[in-house]
Amino acid sequence: MSWINIEKVNWEQHPFLDVKIKKLVSKEKDGADVTIFLAKLSKGQEIQEHVHETSDDVLFPLEGKGKIYIEGSGEYDLFPGVLVRVPRNTKHRVSAEEDLLYFDVFAPPMF
Repeated sequence: MSWINIEKVNWEQHPFLDVKIKKLVSKEKDGADVTIFLAKLSKGQEIQEHVHETSDDVLFPLEGKGKIYIEGSGEYDLFPGVLVRVPRNTKHRVSAEEDLLYFDVFAPPMF
């Protein structure tokens, strides 16, 4: 069981990408079967194309606007009220048209 006050979690550098995150739930910290973090991108920032070989990636925007490109599927708008699932082993990239804040969930856990 986890109960987390997100405001008390510190921002840190993502271990692989140029993105600030708040690690909320993880296998390494909580023994969970999922990784959940809060991510933020600044306006104009882009996460280059990448793949999560062993995890589905679910993005749930909370603030701002952006785009996600998913190989084999196309480009989609990111904004509060949408949810996007990227299947494991699928190339994708994210860009921020405005400052973008979103929950990012990985199952099975990424770390």
